[in-house]
Amino acid sequence: MKEKLSYKEKLYIGMMVFGLFFGAGNLIFPIQMGQEAGQNVLLANNGFLLSAIGIPFLAIVSFGATGTNKVFELASKVSSTFAYFFTIVLYLIIGPIFAMPRLATTSYEMSFAHFIPEDKSTLPLLIFSIVFFSFVLLFSFKPSKILDYIGKYLTPLFLILLSCLILVSFIKPMGSIENASVQASYQSTPFIKGFLGGYNTLDALAGLAFGAIIIESVKGFGIQKKSRIAIETMKSGVFGIVLMGVIYTLLSIMGAMSLGTLSLNKNGGVTLSQLADYYLGVPGNILLGLIVIVACLKTAIGLATSFGKAYSEMFSEKHYLSFVLGCLFVALMISNVGLNAIITASIPVLMFIYPLAMVLILLSLLSKWTDNIRNCYKIVIGFTVISSVLDAIRALPEWMQQHSLISSILSFSEQSIPFFSSGLSWIIFAFVGLIISLLFNIKRNPSSV
Repeated sequence: MKEKLSYKEKLYIGMMVFGLFFGAGNLIFPIQMGQEAGQNVLLANNGFLLSAIGIPFLAIVSFGATGTNKVFELASKVSSTFAYFFTIVLYLIIGPIFAMPRLATTSYEMSFAHFIPEDKSTLPLLIFSIVFFSFVLLFSFKPSKILDYIGKYLTPLFLILLSCLILVSFIKPMGSIENASVQASYQSTPFIKGFLGGYNTLDALAGLAFGAIIIESVKGFGIQKKSRIAIETMKSGVFGIVLMGVIYTLLSIMGAMSLGTLSLNKNGGVTLSQLADYYLGVPGNILLGLIVIVACLKTAIGLATSFGKAYSEMFSEKHYLSFVLGCLFVALMISNVGLNAIITASIPVLMFIYPLAMVLILLSLLSKWTDNIRNCYKIVIGFTVISSVLDAIRALPEWMQQHSLISSILSFSEQSIPFFSSGLSWIIFAFVGLIISLLFNIKRNPSSV
């Protein structure tokens, strides 16, 4: 039994961690944040890094700390009912409902869309989606090979391609950060706005989903002792997480600098395409297309594999491939509604599920203490659900917020709940739940004081 991984094995795991996480949103959202934050980009980027790489890293570590490798097992500490609900919803979000369709649509819009008239894009997008998900299916037949597919081959290729575009952008910048205009949403609290923007990457959720793959890969190299698995997972994951942070920062700065030449765009995909065209022309568009397709393909493989494994473990071990096929079919259908529609529809759902995921991660990291507090998970998550529902309501489209009941709920919450307007009220609710669970525990066991 091995005690630690070799440097080569750590590098493989680190590259796999990076490859699994870095997909469509990881390219387009930092660029968009940079454009909107302008000269406040560094503050916004720090908040973005906290939620987009800090929390996913904690999610990975939580699996090693608790000795489990399944989301269902972590969520079962609340209750079996919650475990089914949370696991099903989480994998639907990062699988066929939002993340996977976004991967296919982003790949299309940033590789082929600018060569095709918008009014004639329906059939090309459908054909592209079919080809894209066919490749995902091909790689998903052997989930045990995911380290080879992503860690050894696709991630290095992606990094080489992306480095070319980043390098030319900094050699000849479009403008300076100091002169970049700041949009209203980033003027007062850019750090918090950046933190909430990190939700869009879905990486905290993906951290819970990919944890099983990463832990199994560490075990595959011969590490079996629980404490060593946690340590080696942490060491290996640091490389991938730091690399993500560096690229996020460079992309967000590129977005801010682009304002010296480009106008503010509706999403980061448009800006990234314009950057490639500005610096490299048609070859740049081809390069960008390759960058995005490789980035999205490798993440889609990881998501499809995780979805199939999670659902087969919950419902039927024999039907892994059936669950993967179902996942890909639904993703294929949804991917044809367009990138902006997918992003808009996902926001209320993310605002609901993200606080629950973050609190579950934090409780798991503190399992040495929280596992000994009677009903701690139930009470803390129960209070967090209240905040999650309110945050989801707050993220609904404006026309829905005008309904009298919803308007009244939002007005009351704005006036009565600390941090509600900034989207961080879940911290207060979770803390209150923790205090109440501690008080119940003291009442039942006075000697624990």
